[in-house]
Amino acid sequence: MADEEVATKAPESDAVEDSAIPNDSKAQEGPSMGEHCVTDRPTPAGEVPTGEMTKIAEVDVYVTKPADYPHAPSKLLLFLTGGTGVKSTNNQLQADKYAAAGFLVVMPDMFGGDPAPNTTTEASAEEQPSFLESVKLRVGETAKSFMIDMWLARQTPEKVLPLVQKVLDGAKEEFADAVANGGGVYGVGYCFGAKYILILAGEGPDTGAQGQPTTDEEQGMVKTGPQLKTGVIAHGTMITKEDIAAVKVPVCMVCVENDQLFPDETREEGKKLLEKTGIDHEVKVYPGVPHGFAVLGDYDDEKIKASQKDAFEQMLGWLQAH
Repeated sequence: MADEEVATKAPESDAVEDSAIPNDSKAQEGPSMGEHCVTDRPTPAGEVPTGEMTKIAEVDVYVTKPADYPHAPSKLLLFLTGGTGVKSTNNQLQADKYAAAGFLVVMPDMFGGDPAPNTTTEASAEEQPSFLESVKLRVGETAKSFMIDMWLARQTPEKVLPLVQKVLDGAKEEFADAVANGGGVYGVGYCFGAKYILILAGEGPDTGAQGQPTTDEEQGMVKTGPQLKTGVIAHGTMITKEDIAAVKVPVCMVCVENDQLFPDETREEGKKLLEKTGIDHEVKVYPGVPHGFAVLGDYDDEKIKASQKDAFEQMLGWLQAH
């Protein structure tokens, strides 16, 4: 199925009329975050992050650079994470992989010091719990699910977007050489962060510093254009058809077959909208892998390991080609 789901790449053309964007109320039904969004797989043995935690615009960020920067030119890559956040070792190692390929990576704390509750490293598959432990785990999972829902209610675009915008503006100023070398800012997003990469890749209302839409007496609601040169996402969550329809720059999407967190219907409708607007795009669906598979982490299943490697090569290849 993966081969059938690779979308054709279309040249850019004029955008679709707003009236052509379908209502996406169904996208909000069902689960919005899963275990893989808030749980890290075991970190591959012997791997240690090479970047550093610092601050940009008073926001905590993880910055990782190519070994030869600034002596050799680089390109600025904004990296938006899943619920495990900026301090996740696996997220930091994933960012390092892009840095090793020549990108200067800035990964902000999108959640303002409030990562998903009970963010943990997943236990080894060989550790089988007893019956009593299994019962306790099920009770704990119900409580955790409730806590995640409460956490999600706090992570609104009104909160997240201004924070990301502050870091993006600060990074563009601090690393102006990388922005100029790349001809703009590149973006990559996993799980929760994928939605915000699509938002930054699209045209929408200017939310201003307070996260509220700004208006002009003559123009009405002020719109802001795409802030990325191109974007790549993997197994996004809470993505709507409207998010995809608003995209105005080349975009690549790594998806999971039968993913409840990014329903096939939403993906297919979004792909049709990209084809209609003529935006250069690539959509590939990976069968037989869990949501979250593309984030660095150790798996026992060789098929998942191979798909993880393929997904990174796909995403990196897209960034390098644009």
